Amino acid sequence: MCGIFGKWNINGSPADRSEFIRLLDLLGHRGPDASGSWFSGAGDVALGQRRLSIVDLSEKANQPLHNENRMVHAVVNGEIYNYPALRMELEAKGHVFSTGSDSEVVVHGWEEWKTELPSRLNGMFALAVCDESSEQLFIARDRFGIKPLYYYRMQGSFAFASELKPLINAGDFRKEIDSTSFSDFFTYRYIPSPRTIWKRVSKLPPAHSLIIDKDGIVRLNEYWQLTPGEERMPWYDVVEQVRELLKTAVNEHLLSDVPVGTFLSGGYDSTTLALIQHQQQYPLRTFSMGFDGWDKSEHLYAGVVAEILESEHHSEIVNGADLTLLDTLPVFYDEPNGDISTIPTFMVSRLAARNVKVVFSGEGADEIFAGYGWHRRLMTRYRFSRENAWERKQGNPMTGVKGYAHAMAMGLFDRSKLKELLHPSLHACIPDDPFWFYRQHYKKGLHPLKAFQYMDIKCFMGELVLQKVDRATMANSLEARVPFLDPALVSFMFSLSPDVYFDKKQQKPVLAELLRPHFPGGILDRKKQGFTGPDHYYQDEKWYREQLSDLQLVKNNLINDTFVKKALERKDFWRLWKVVVMEKWFLRYL
Repeated sequence: MCGIFGKWNINGSPADRSEFIRLLDLLGHRGPDASGSWFSGAGDVALGQRRLSIVDLSEKANQPLHNENRMVHAVVNGEIYNYPALRMELEAKGHVFSTGSDSEVVVHGWEEWKTELPSRLNGMFALAVCDESSEQLFIARDRFGIKPLYYYRMQGSFAFASELKPLINAGDFRKEIDSTSFSDFFTYRYIPSPRTIWKRVSKLPPAHSLIIDKDGIVRLNEYWQLTPGEERMPWYDVVEQVRELLKTAVNEHLLSDVPVGTFLSGGYDSTTLALIQHQQQYPLRTFSMGFDGWDKSEHLYAGVVAEILESEHHSEIVNGADLTLLDTLPVFYDEPNGDISTIPTFMVSRLAARNVKVVFSGEGADEIFAGYGWHRRLMTRYRFSRENAWERKQGNPMTGVKGYAHAMAMGLFDRSKLKELLHPSLHACIPDDPFWFYRQHYKKGLHPLKAFQYMDIKCFMGELVLQKVDRATMANSLEARVPFLDPALVSFMFSLSPDVYFDKKQQKPVLAELLRPHFPGGILDRKKQGFTGPDHYYQDEKWYREQLSDLQLVKNNLINDTFVKKALERKDFWRLWKVVVMEKWFLRYL
């Protein structure tokens, strides 16, 4: 895990080396163990990395990495889990490796496979390759967007980075908010790819690569697609297949030269990951976060699971005073993120980072096993039969794009609400269809549940949840790995008909089947809880009045004070949460 940064002055002017190092160091929290940079002979290309040492801890594995004749250079953020097999294949073809780093397969893989390289990698990654012989720069991002990658083009130059900070703090960058992105934040709680909050800066979408040549011609390519299906399989065949796929994924994700810990809530997802490690006799280190005075806090369940699995367990309690973290989080969330679990995620990451460098996290399980509340609410509107997989109810508000938008909203902003919120000068920037991003990823031909799950992967998880986890963990120099997003496991679950793995009476029945022989009913039969904390943390009227009393967003003609006052009167706290988050971001960056 690390932070990467690079720049190519296509006009041929040499890079300012001291300026480049200054900008690279803005990613120091992502990689405190080492800093490395490479400049081309002419000085027009610069690559840099801040390293968090995980695999091959020696200095020789510091990046940038180079091929044998030093004509191909690469920086990589993340982990390549299938690197042992790829290394054997590449060595058999004559490539000579100089380190034990998993990232070195990127350099030699580029020599062998060129733009097909990302499709050969199983891992979480954001990478860049400079090929001096072909005068090309290639960047790519993993299939699900676990690792972030931003880029911008100015006249005569191209730059990329793991976070926005190196790009927007460059001397030639002009800070201008993208008004449509500003509007989109209130609809989605994030800025959908490929836009960012800034004009002229783009976010490389998941499963995409980009190549730019010496003439400045850019080609964007989607190198992988998730293909949903409706296959039926016997129940126990599904369970056994998931068991084997998870065992393989966990084994691959344990690839590390430092200890690996696990975020543990006592819920199905994290408990499954901990159980598989325990069964493979891996020494468990688990970390949980509880909430003071909340009867739904899961830290007690996590403690029970940890005791059963004989884990070295660490726990901490959050209280309402920790909302003050919102003032400092924008330093790391340099693109606004409206997820209400940003604070507890940051805190459990801080706890884990005192003990380990790498941690397992359960993201992806709810998406592939249909574990969210909106999945259950959707499916209560349908009757299943073998002959007809589902029957629509005429006018069912839960289905389709609008149904998904309501499920995601946490305070819905449709077009009319956006006009109430935003200053009149921004009304022209409100999309005609505020839910355009959901519509882009909505597949009409799918079973309604599978359509929701697909949008979960592409929208909610890919844009909001994974960004939250990346920023929270990296702020604490901690690498988060997500075994449930192993491509083979995700592809298998998406190939199945929902009636194979969904049961209205049992949440995530496949995982429940794996866990039931090992844990008491009190662990398995309780209602699912989100990692958010008690509502009163986020619905304190006095706190909101303090936060919203003197808004820079109002003074800068971005939002209407009238909306804020009326929302306070209505106690419309979920909509106001997004206003507070955006205000905190604005104060930090403008």
